[in-house]
Amino acid sequence: MSDTHSDVRVRAAEGSYDVVVVGGGAAGLSAALVLARACRRVAVVDAGQPRNAPAAHMRGFLSRDGTAPAVLLAAGRAELRGYGVDLLDGRVDRIVPVPDAGAPAFDVQLAGGQALRARRVVVATGLRDGLPDPPGLAARWGRDVLHCPYCHGYEVRDRPLGVLGTAPGAVGQVLLLRQWSADVVLLAHTLDLSADDRARLGARGVRVVEGEVVRMVVVDDRLRGVELVDGSAVPREALFLFPHLVPRDAPLFGLDCDRDAQGWVCTDRAGRTSVPGVWAVGNVADPRAQVITAAGAGAAAAFALNHDLVDEDTERALAAVTAPLTTAVPTAAPAR
Repeated sequence: MSDTHSDVRVRAAEGSYDVVVVGGGAAGLSAALVLARACRRVAVVDAGQPRNAPAAHMRGFLSRDGTAPAVLLAAGRAELRGYGVDLLDGRVDRIVPVPDAGAPAFDVQLAGGQALRARRVVVATGLRDGLPDPPGLAARWGRDVLHCPYCHGYEVRDRPLGVLGTAPGAVGQVLLLRQWSADVVLLAHTLDLSADDRARLGARGVRVVEGEVVRMVVVDDRLRGVELVDGSAVPREALFLFPHLVPRDAPLFGLDCDRDAQGWVCTDRAGRTSVPGVWAVGNVADPRAQVITAAGAGAAAAFALNHDLVDEDTERALAAVTAPLTTAVPTAAPAR
């Protein structure tokens, strides 16, 4: 049985959640599963924008290799319903600390005005891939315009491959792809290559094609190559590139979490941010995380987070036991 928005509002009005998970991808669902099995009261809020939605198959996930991303998420949501987790479709606009709560507590504010009270928050909102401009490229993203050789290289092995030079990392990417195909070219595009870069590429048998790429060449819904600014075409069956990785971290704005030099939120190995009670896992904190890595990070965060709640529960229980002793009225002194 699926949850409705009214069901969640009723339960939220009855009391705080132990944890609200923001984001329903592999990291968020995995965290929610562990916490639900620890008998915590959990809600998951998901905007329905998974990064890997354009991909037909998920790769490198032990026992789930080749599974469609949507199938994995649907299975995870069904498992969570079995443990009583509240699943809410929506977007979180802000996470607001509750003042003078005596312990970490937050109002998780959704677009539309609804707010969920939580003792802890896990942000697992992922990232988005910013793509370059050549016409036709975005329409092929996740199909035959790709990013990760470990995710997609095997499926295009031994084919004519290209790497689009949009960032310095393209040189390392093309050298890596040489593992999967002997026919790999670097399309220089807007990239300024050093003499050392060219020497390394030449040593590995990688040809450099000069000239800016102006469009994808697609025939019968399959990439056949790219067209250069001079009108010439370079036949290729798959194109790799480095997208501009942008964390979907808007819910963290206003919390003053520590960030690194590139602007990504800083966490420890368990996903703790610098703000007590707020955790960040998956691609929102680690742009290199694959699906299986993100799922593991979500589970690890949940273990540590539950121990954090146990410590808080213990302190509250101890305070309740000792309070009568410290507030008892002193016995009157005997009359003289």
